[in-house]
Amino acid sequence: MNTLNVRKSGLSTTVQDSGRDGQYAIGMPPSGAMDQYSLAVGNMLVGNPDGAAALEATYIGPELEFTDSRSVAVTGADVGVTVNDEPAQTWQTLRLSAGDVLAVQQVRAGARPYIAISGGVDVPLYLGSRSTYMLTGIGGFEGRALADGDRVPLGAPESAVPPAGTEVPAELRPELPDSTVLRLVVGLCAYRLTERALESFLDTEWKVTKDADRVGYRLRGGSLEFVEREQPFGAGSDQANVVDLGYPVGSVQVPGGDEPIVLLNDAVTGGGYATIGTVISVDRDRMAQARTGGSVHFEQVEINAAVVARQERRARLEKARAAVATA
Repeated sequence: MNTLNVRKSGLSTTVQDSGRDGQYAIGMPPSGAMDQYSLAVGNMLVGNPDGAAALEATYIGPELEFTDSRSVAVTGADVGVTVNDEPAQTWQTLRLSAGDVLAVQQVRAGARPYIAISGGVDVPLYLGSRSTYMLTGIGGFEGRALADGDRVPLGAPESAVPPAGTEVPAELRPELPDSTVLRLVVGLCAYRLTERALESFLDTEWKVTKDADRVGYRLRGGSLEFVEREQPFGAGSDQANVVDLGYPVGSVQVPGGDEPIVLLNDAVTGGGYATIGTVISVDRDRMAQARTGGSVHFEQVEINAAVVARQERRARLEKARAAVATA
């Protein structure tokens, strides 16, 4: 079996694919790539099937030595990349040979780079996915982030791989702003906030704290008031509590009325905190690239706008696929 030698692991570098969907009934979150668009385009650039497993890093990427010839693409955050200490391009098909070393440096903008490799990362499937869920130590590479010295198995490349130099046009690459707009469908337990508090939530520029990872992003910037009531049985005494309910991925909970938390790919699937809305699926890609010290602003939309946004992303992916196919 061909392997990838991890010379330097980077920061929180894990194996992720399109996710472990369909397991919410047993309390299993989807995990998977935080930025699904960047994962998908990376796989296109190296000839992999949709959803193939790749590497996701946070802020600082890994240094990897190859043991055979592979096509590689680095997407996601704006980051410096070298091959054998020579600068290389992101969002482009790179061709590496046995002994070559790919180094993904500290990000300049955004938060998470993705490294897609022809053949994909060939770790065992767990509940239908190769994604890592570190909270319980399952999936991915031994259920954990990569460490220096690991030897990561790779699958056999597809027969049709785009030629070296194939790239995705700049207009089809995501923007990486300092301030991120997140479209939000208000609902679930939004009734627990006063009308003024909900308006304040939508008007506030929230700062991303250091507590921002694959489980969720904790935000800071304001305080929210709840409608006073006698708590129902099972909800606890705090006005921020409700009777336990499910948490959709992307839901925003407000424990204590301050420091909202956007729950993401590795979050628990339910609990008793009030959740006031859900970030639409397309904008979770944007959330994945928001970084500590940056800011986010929520924009209320209706379900039909979320559906249109999903259709628009699908169209962008098809344009990227066409650009790769015609290179």
